[in-house]
Amino acid sequence: MKRPTQTDVARLVGVSRAVVSYVVNDRPVGTITISEETRRRVLVAIDEIGYQPDASAQSLRSGKTRSVGVMIPDTHNPHYWQIVSGVENAARPHGYDLFFSSTSLDPERELAGLHTLTRRRVDGLILLVTYYQALEAELLALKEAQNALVMFGLPADSGLDVDTVAPSYAEGAAEMMAHLLALGHRRIGLVFGVAVPTLGLERLESYEVAHHAIGLHVNPDYVIRTGPRIEDGYIAALQLLDLQPRPTAIVAVNDYLAIGALRACAERGLRVPADVSVAGYDNIDVAPYLTPPLTTVDGSAEEMGRRAFHLLLHRMQHPAAPISHDRVPARFIARASTGHAGPAEEDIDRAQQPLPETSVLSAASGASIAPVARETTRS
Repeated sequence: MKRPTQTDVARLVGVSRAVVSYVVNDRPVGTITISEETRRRVLVAIDEIGYQPDASAQSLRSGKTRSVGVMIPDTHNPHYWQIVSGVENAARPHGYDLFFSSTSLDPERELAGLHTLTRRRVDGLILLVTYYQALEAELLALKEAQNALVMFGLPADSGLDVDTVAPSYAEGAAEMMAHLLALGHRRIGLVFGVAVPTLGLERLESYEVAHHAIGLHVNPDYVIRTGPRIEDGYIAALQLLDLQPRPTAIVAVNDYLAIGALRACAERGLRVPADVSVAGYDNIDVAPYLTPPLTTVDGSAEEMGRRAFHLLLHRMQHPAAPISHDRVPARFIARASTGHAGPAEEDIDRAQQPLPETSVLSAASGASIAPVARETTRS
C-alpha cells in the first residue's frame, strides 16, 4: 500500500502542498497566510489518512530531532499514563515522537532519567519531577542553556522560571469535603500519601478548611501521612479503620491509594458506602468501574498532557515568549462509593449542626453549589 504523502493531504483538504509543509514543519509562514481553521483541517486530514513525516529528512533540514522527552514518577499509577496519553495525542499530528523515562519514585533514578533524556538530544522536555531539590542544579542549567522545558507541579518557591502546567484542585477538593459534610460525616479520615511533603497540599488544606468552616477540630489521628504506593493506601486505611471511634469516611489524595482503602474496608467486613464512604482524586480510567464506582475529583490528566505539549511547542517556536503558568480546573464527580453517614455518627454532639453544603463550600473556596446527585460531575 502506498504511503500517504503531503500531496495526498493537500488534495484532501483542498490546499497547496506548501501549506501542508508549513503546518507539518511548524515553520513561520512568511507571506503565506494560514488561518487557524485551515491549520486544524490539515492536522485532521493528516490523522485521517495516516500521513507520517519523514523524521530523518526533517531532522537534516532543520537540525531538530522532532522528538520530545517525557519523564513521569511512577509507571504503576494510571494517572501518569493519562498525562502521557495527552502529550502523545497532541504531539502526533505535529510529527513529534516521545522518548519516555520513569523514575519509580527514586531520586537517583530521577536524576539518571533526566540525564538519559538530555543525552538523546530531544527538542524539548516535559517533566513531572518529584524530588525537585535534587535536580535543581540540572534544571537551572537546562534553563540557562535555553532548552525548551515544561514542568508539572513546580514548587512556588523554586525560583525556576519555566513554563508549567498544574491541576487546580482547590475548588474540586472543597466540593469533595462539602459533599461529605452534607452527607453527615464528621469523622473523615485522610490518607495523605505523597513522596514529598510539598505534594498534595491543596487537598490537605481543603480538608482542614472544611472542618474549620463548621467548627470542627481536625483530629490528627485521622490524618495518616504515608507513601504514594497502593499498599501504602491499604495500610493507612487499616490504621484508620482500627481507630476507636473509626472514621465514617476516608478520603485518599489519589485514586490509586483509594483502591487500597477499598481493599482494607473489604478485609474489615465493612460495606462501602453503607458503613464507610471512600473517595479519591484524579479520576483514573478504572474509577467508574470499581465496585462501587469511586467518588473522585477529576484533575483532567489528559488535558494537562495536551496543554503541556502545546506549551512546549510554543516555546520551541518562540524561545523568547513570556513564561506561561497554565492551571487546569478540576471537576468533582459524585459516585456510589460515598453515602450518608451511618449509625456510628450518632455519638456526635447533635448541638453541632452542619451548615448547608453551599455554606461549607463557600467558606472553603468562595464558590457555591447545588446539592450533589449521584453520578454527577461539576466543573
